[in-house]
Amino acid sequence: MTIESWLAFCTIALLATATPGPAALLVATNSLAVGFKRALLTVFGNVSGLLLMSSCAVIGLSGLLLHSTAAFTVVKILGALYLIYIGVNLWRKGLDQVSLPDSVKKQKSAVRLYLDGVLVALTNPKAIVFTTALFPQFIDTSAPLLAQFSLLVTTFMCLSFCCLCMYSFLAQSAKKRSIKWVSGHVIGRVFGVTFIGAGCVLASAER
Repeated sequence: MTIESWLAFCTIALLATATPGPAALLVATNSLAVGFKRALLTVFGNVSGLLLMSSCAVIGLSGLLLHSTAAFTVVKILGALYLIYIGVNLWRKGLDQVSLPDSVKKQKSAVRLYLDGVLVALTNPKAIVFTTALFPQFIDTSAPLLAQFSLLVTTFMCLSFCCLCMYSFLAQSAKKRSIKWVSGHVIGRVFGVTFIGAGCVLASAER
């Protein structure tokens, strides 16, 4: 793989990871609810899910899933239902934790925060399409494949991590400025509607 090919991949991957989506929305929501540091667990969870997805792309499982209408539909529907589930909970319960002390915020388990990120990554069909369709375009078949795939996957993970951390930080910055006049319940409902909308959009996604 040439340096030009790698830079081209970085550009496309950065655009894809920086574009707001379910993962960015989830990280921002958790950052508002439990703070920037604990929201990093969701970031690590999402990156772990993307790593698994990318690994599947390397061994061809994502390609099989992408070309199976039934399998793709199942993943798509599960992802949509999970986003809608998060949205409904946010609508009902709000984000009142944003004004609670840190000792109370920590009641949301680390495992739950991590798994939220993993599940959103694994049930996002757009991630399947991205890893399956994009990676092969930058592979030089005359060179060792494992090293090239490892470079692409590592690059993708690093960019995803940085972009999600940025969304978490921006959410915290916005909270500090708006919490004085917007309640956690209102913020929760806004994010809830957004999650439900994202779930509906995901349900209608095509391969």
